[in-house]
Amino acid sequence: MPQLPSFIQMYRELVAIPSVSCLDPSWDTSNKPVIDKLATWLECLGFQIDIHELDHQAGKFNLLAHYIPEGAESGGLMLAGHTDTVPWDEGRWTQDPFKLREDNGRLYGLGTADMKGFFAFVIEALRSTDLRQLKKPLYILATADEETTMAGARELDAFGHLKPDFAVIGEPTSMTPVVTHKGHMTEAVRITGKSGHSSNPAAGINAIEIMHDVITELRGIQKEFQQRYHDDAFEVPYPTLNFGAIHGGDAANRICACCELHIDMRPLPGMNISELYGLIDHRLAEVKARYPGAVCLEHMHEPVPGYRCDKDAEIVRLASELTGNAAQPANYCTEAPFVQALGCQTIVMGPGNIAQAHQPDEFIQIDEIAPAQNQLRALIRQVCM
Repeated sequence: MPQLPSFIQMYRELVAIPSVSCLDPSWDTSNKPVIDKLATWLECLGFQIDIHELDHQAGKFNLLAHYIPEGAESGGLMLAGHTDTVPWDEGRWTQDPFKLREDNGRLYGLGTADMKGFFAFVIEALRSTDLRQLKKPLYILATADEETTMAGARELDAFGHLKPDFAVIGEPTSMTPVVTHKGHMTEAVRITGKSGHSSNPAAGINAIEIMHDVITELRGIQKEFQQRYHDDAFEVPYPTLNFGAIHGGDAANRICACCELHIDMRPLPGMNISELYGLIDHRLAEVKARYPGAVCLEHMHEPVPGYRCDKDAEIVRLASELTGNAAQPANYCTEAPFVQALGCQTIVMGPGNIAQAHQPDEFIQIDEIAPAQNQLRALIRQVCM
């Protein structure tokens, strides 16, 4: 059986494997080499390995490693993370993003913070843990495509009955337990009009003018969000709707036949996604009635619901005691709502700083490494031993 590499060597090997997820196929890569690497290392520790290829994403895989003591069929702890990274900007990185570099008290490389490196932390924490002493199950989950569609987290049912007591998703939070975040919806509004010469506006149907009416209605949703909803846990305490991109027309002397708007919505935890789509449909109903067949709303990807873990939950108390850090909200989105749907108390907590995520010359501070390893090791022992 292969020997388990050192912590730094594991980090180096994970960073060296491209595992970019991107909606642009020219960037997108399979995560299978990372999955295979993790499988080899976790087998060295005595874990059983299940690998699942995603149903609708060829070349993308989830891994579930499990160590289940005799007589302990459920409960325990799951440590989870995603194997993919965002693309890198060659013009802004000062080094090879796939070559781990140590400099100025930092480890640099794509995925060092967000978040392939988390798996090296977990495996290092387990190196000195005698799994034969476990009294409750321990699971390691590695998913695909978190950075795009969260397709991996949406297919956890492929592993059958999986219900740990607790789950920790190792996104870079500086080992601060995150217990709530907003959801994420990205929608495209497409207007189809009729082109014509600008000298005779009545001869066409101007898609930009229809989009103006659509935006007016969506602005009403923005105001409704601020008036109807409030959650003091967040710096921006209400749901948001952002107009992110708009494209339409090709010449000043033509009636615009096509116009497309991309919007981003961030619902609060507990808000019903179906009801939000219903709100948009209601707001746009009058515009659609005036221009039959002209207005179309399409999901750019499936929505991610908001997430909240009870601040008094046992996993929150335990994580805060081990790290000395009080629970906090986050402004970004994670796989937490999908993991939480398994029925387990779920937090987001891992080494590294979210400020480095998706940044050129991504890094993790070396002085964070030993404390985070010790805290993860203590968490495993307290829950599972």
